[in-house]
Amino acid sequence: QVAREASDMILKDDELSTIVEAIGQGRVIFGNIRKFMLYLLPCHVGEIVAVAVASLAGAPLPILPLQILYLNIVTDVFPALAVGVGEGDPAIMERAPRDPEEPILTGGHWAAVGGYGVAIAVPVLWALSLGLGRLGYGQPRAVSISFLTLGFASLWHVFNVRDATAGFLVNDVTRNPFVWGALALCVGLLVAAVYVPGLAGVLRVVAPDRTGWLLILGLSLVPWAAGQIVLSVIGRMRRQGGMHGA
Repeated sequence: QVAREASDMILKDDELSTIVEAIGQGRVIFGNIRKFMLYLLPCHVGEIVAVAVASLAGAPLPILPLQILYLNIVTDVFPALAVGVGEGDPAIMERAPRDPEEPILTGGHWAAVGGYGVAIAVPVLWALSLGLGRLGYGQPRAVSISFLTLGFASLWHVFNVRDATAGFLVNDVTRNPFVWGALALCVGLLVAAVYVPGLAGVLRVVAPDRTGWLLILGLSLVPWAAGQIVLSVIGRMRRQGGMHGA
């Protein structure tokens, strides 16, 4: 019993495959926790940056308090939970072991949180500026457009939590059926916030016109595109470093 309490690992049987499977599952769980945080934190940082910049500039808030609550409780949660239950990379045991003292989020990950947060905030503020300026919308419709831009940008950001060395189309995020289910559900919830009268009234959302929807869909893809470019560059550098090391 003393040996059990002092040990880092307790063997339930004498099969080496059990140990390998346990280590693999531990790596998957650790990676999923990291993905959960890398998805959720930038979404919140984006909200904070957008609201702070608009306040300092004396502009209308790009997202109202109840709209923030709706995104945080209703839409952001489901994609985060989906990446948290992913099966992970099938080749995860081929990777070198990480430092046992390594935190869930390293300095590089915190930099990514800040970078993604800014990448989400910029198109939100851009949508508000275009709505109030060039498109000539009233404040309620312009704010509705910036709210929806934030909502959809946060959803597409889920694809930025893939591993940098994984494929663009096929990776542990795109293979996760829960991610696609969460996205479908959350898109429905965002559309409901626009077209369900009672909900739209509570959230003070005004339905965008065709131009508004095109603006929302276009600008909401900016953080995803920026993230994929950065991931591609990092992935290429890692692969080249591995080749040079070999």
